[in-house]
Amino acid sequence: MPDITQLTSAAAANHPAISIINGRVIDPANQIDQQMDIHLNNGKIIALGNAPDDFSAQQVIDASQKIVCPGLIDLRFRLGERGYETKRTIASETRAAVAGGVTALCCPPDTDPIIDNAAMVKLIRPKAETEGVAKVYTLSALTQQLQGEKLSEMRELKDAGCVGTTNALQPVKSTLVMRRALEYAASHDITVFIQAVDPWLSDGCAHEGAVSTRLGLAGIPVSAETIAISRDLQLIELSGAKAHFCQLSSAKAVQLIQQAQEAGLPITADVTAHHLHLTEMDIGYFDSNCHVIPPLRTQRDQEALRQGLKSGVISSIVSDHQPHGSDAKLAPFAETEAGISGVETLLPLALKMIDTHDMQLSEVIKRLTLQPAKTLNISEGTLSIGAAADICIFDPDAYWVVDREKLLSQGKNTPFHGWELKGKVTCTIKSGAVVFAAEKKL
Repeated sequence: MPDITQLTSAAAANHPAISIINGRVIDPANQIDQQMDIHLNNGKIIALGNAPDDFSAQQVIDASQKIVCPGLIDLRFRLGERGYETKRTIASETRAAVAGGVTALCCPPDTDPIIDNAAMVKLIRPKAETEGVAKVYTLSALTQQLQGEKLSEMRELKDAGCVGTTNALQPVKSTLVMRRALEYAASHDITVFIQAVDPWLSDGCAHEGAVSTRLGLAGIPVSAETIAISRDLQLIELSGAKAHFCQLSSAKAVQLIQQAQEAGLPITADVTAHHLHLTEMDIGYFDSNCHVIPPLRTQRDQEALRQGLKSGVISSIVSDHQPHGSDAKLAPFAETEAGISGVETLLPLALKMIDTHDMQLSEVIKRLTLQPAKTLNISEGTLSIGAAADICIFDPDAYWVVDREKLLSQGKNTPFHGWELKGKVTCTIKSGAVVFAAEKKL
């Protein structure tokens, strides 16, 4: 296979005829889990199993002992620090994405400038298509400038290509404004992505509990999340809007979402990979790489998140990829930038759920492919014949040690440095072209 350094966005423009042979194909969308070959041409999947009689592969990829699945879809991905979504970061961060098996990612609107008008969408999309090696989808701002006061032109933004709307990390304080926003979104079949947080209870940097008290850090209580969820669930019931709750962090939040789903509300939810494997205890002595929003909470909360993922209450796993410069994590804990560089560890951390909670491999892959695609209402996340040839090939038994200096992302801010993880992406194909290929020796 070619080395990653030889692969550029220009390579993605080519669509050679490819056969992927001897792999275990897992496609939750079509309930496929068996060894078979896949054949690609002109950027599409043209056959599963036997190749068409008139097909001649220009490239053959031997996927023996590997898993072949749809390209991963990341619902929460930032291309760089706010104000630095440049050509350089789009290129580097989408390269990091495909190295992690992610072929499509969703960018929130809190860029600089904010994505609250169609012109901004038309500016970002060509840049992403030219410089990036992964597909970039955007969410529109729910309110103008994310200020929570006046509604954005959601319909116009949808027509420009946005796949949903959100106020990102900025809470909509006014209940009336939130109601009107949900009603507007419902009238145009737009999914509202909600980061549930009560602004008056969230002025902190760690979970409010024993650890934050011991370290003298301002705490964010669970109620900051659950009060906001409770309010918005009632407004969703009132408006009939479709909503997706981002980055659940507590047991009580999982319980509220489950009850609402059982009552028939059209809602889904996701969890970050790091919330599945880290707790407040991992802050240790002010490890700023564990400064994330929402904060890492208790082991009890972590267990509830894992159970919620296993049961299907939580439908997707996200990276919440936030690459920061080297200085962003050097200040005292409370003054550092929140977030981790997480896309390259997304898959192996998700796969840990197989060992820790006895989830089936196909169910884990479903939370990374089919379910995110459904949330975004896009046609990806499947290996159906005729679908875009977006494919991830990984070795489920390969062990590797996370080394922050070897991450392709410009952000080296990972709390998993030194962790031994299981599961390594060996090849990523986007639109029928190889955009990542690992070295033969892992």
